[in-house]
Amino acid sequence: MQASFHYSTTLTRHISLNPNPNPKKIPLPISPKPLICKIVVKPTKKSLPPKPFPGFKPSPATAPAPVTVPKTHPPNLNPFQKLAALALDKFESSVIMELEKKRKLTKTVDPAIQLKGNFAPVQECPVQSKLEVVGQIPVGLEGVYLRNGANPKIMPTNGGHHLFDGDGMIHAVSIGPGNQASYSCRFTQTNRLIHESAIGRNIFPKPIGELHGHLGLIRLVLFMVRSAIGLVDASKGTGVANAGMVYFNGRVLALSEEDLPYHVRVTSTGDLETIGRFSFDDQLQGSMIAHPKIDPTTGDLYSLSYNVLKKPYLKCFKVDTCGMMSHVVDINLKEPTVVHDFAITENHIIIPDQQVVFKLSEMIRGGSPVIYSPNKTSQFGILSKDAKDDSGIIWVEVPNCFCFHLWNAWEEVNEEGDPIFVVIGSCMTPPDMIFNDQEGKLKSQLSEIRLNPKTGGSTRRVIIPDINLEVGQVDKRRLGQKSIYAYLAIAEPWPMISGMTKVNLETGETMNYFYGEKRFGGETWFVSTGEKEDEGYVLSIVRDEIMEKSELVIVKASTMELEAVVKLPTRVPYGLHSTFVTSKELEGQVV
Repeated sequence: MQASFHYSTTLTRHISLNPNPNPKKIPLPISPKPLICKIVVKPTKKSLPPKPFPGFKPSPATAPAPVTVPKTHPPNLNPFQKLAALALDKFESSVIMELEKKRKLTKTVDPAIQLKGNFAPVQECPVQSKLEVVGQIPVGLEGVYLRNGANPKIMPTNGGHHLFDGDGMIHAVSIGPGNQASYSCRFTQTNRLIHESAIGRNIFPKPIGELHGHLGLIRLVLFMVRSAIGLVDASKGTGVANAGMVYFNGRVLALSEEDLPYHVRVTSTGDLETIGRFSFDDQLQGSMIAHPKIDPTTGDLYSLSYNVLKKPYLKCFKVDTCGMMSHVVDINLKEPTVVHDFAITENHIIIPDQQVVFKLSEMIRGGSPVIYSPNKTSQFGILSKDAKDDSGIIWVEVPNCFCFHLWNAWEEVNEEGDPIFVVIGSCMTPPDMIFNDQEGKLKSQLSEIRLNPKTGGSTRRVIIPDINLEVGQVDKRRLGQKSIYAYLAIAEPWPMISGMTKVNLETGETMNYFYGEKRFGGETWFVSTGEKEDEGYVLSIVRDEIMEKSELVIVKASTMELEAVVKLPTRVPYGLHSTFVTSKELEGQVV
């Protein structure tokens, strides 16, 4: 999740740092078919035998040394820009950075804590093939597992750094028949990363780690001045693309809240290539949250976009399977709210408006702009998928509720004949603990929330009360429909993930798979291979902190027993969200 700050400046002149200055179609091993409207895509068997990269040595199990690049600004600056750049650099180094040295950092933004151990960044790894596989990769499980995460290329200096602030890096594990497996990892070449790599230091403000108090305001103003005089080009995006992953209409998209998605292509060898920032053919103006939803019946993509500076603070939109965006619906919230996730049902969109909000005035008082608002009552909005505006939205209050992630939702009718909307999510307390230091222990409880739009009432039932359950999903073919199972990560001891679980949402029964002593994983991803909700496999990348090894584990969903392990050639840091792209979908990629 990314705290979103949008910088709006008028640029009179800017430098060009396009990662692909001569865009052209890249030939695929199999000629892509013309893009057509689709509803259901069934996987077919196709292997991805990557070629080994000669002479590659895996990166060490420790964090790489900070990138050392001369602190020079991009070429082609006019005399005024050069003078201004020197003056601003001097002000930053002699004033801001000196003040930052004296500031005591909290645990949530202290780089020594946030980037400790296996949270530390790694370098890129080109394709490594012929990986060791223990067990047998299941028949029908063919494609690439993609795991996104925050991985700062340039290490932070004196300022704060939150885990969510790092540059986006995608780890790709390609698997196929005959136990074929390969691995690679690459930075997503965002506008931010390209600028900072050219300059050789951090220049874009870190939304969570640095934008605190008066120093945060000064850093924000400094960045806006640099943008205004053409030292950096913020018009091409300020985001890090380090959170969500989705495959839609032939494209793998890497997402974070504060920017447009980035289109990333998986090559025929299993490598990763950033195509560029993706606006759905200039139809999307603004940002897109990290968790869009794809309707399994129609194939349409639904998502939200928010802005913390001006109204409307939230917007909702749909993109169909032909790539056409529907009308954008403005959601009129009273204040900008942290909306990292939402849900869909068969006919409606469920929009959370909860107690963690953006309040920039808190920076003037010396605090964080992301705060818990105890006087606010959380509510969920129920909006028709066909709505042209938000006049028909029905808000139902759910007191003392903050769901960072929502796993599914569906529609029912109760005994009185009232429509009921069932929402499955993980409710977190204290709500803002991942952003601000709080006393006590964090809880993330899997819960069932029932909304009655006719009476305006709601109930909340904790399904699993004594275990933190986070980052997971249901069978994506059941999104928006009643589902029996959810596959979730066991976030114990927080923030580490010690295993995965299959939860029966009706009975509360669980089947667990634990990784073992000093072995911790990440998000669980369910890949279906049959008709039933537990006919398939659950995947996650696991780190053995004793042996200092990383691996992809493949667990059979029906029994929650280990099926196969792919040994990875280098350390994979703990990360954020993931997806699985089938071999058939890989063939259909577009550029």
